[in-house]
Amino acid sequence: MARPLACQRRTGAPFGAQARFPKDAVRTSGTATTWVRTADSGNTIHQHFCPTCGSTVYLELDAVPGFVTVALGAFADPAFPAPTVAVF
Repeated sequence: MARPLACQRRTGAPFGAQARFPKDAVRTSGTATTWVRTADSGNTIHQHFCPTCGSTVYLELDAVPGFVTVALGAFADPAFPAPTVAVF
């Protein structure tokens, strides 16, 4: 089943702002609710949410192994560097 608006539904916007880090450079703690979906491209996305508020905290993309994708809003830092790459 095609989900052309799945990313918009996840972010509430026509795009998602995120940062990607090598998995071995990221440490998570606490619990997360995980939802796995298959993108229109056929790639699998593992989305990890805060179990209390439902905000996306990070994603793991089978198409980008070895990296963790963190939603920029999770940083709450206005000095976070501006994006340098756009991906569709």
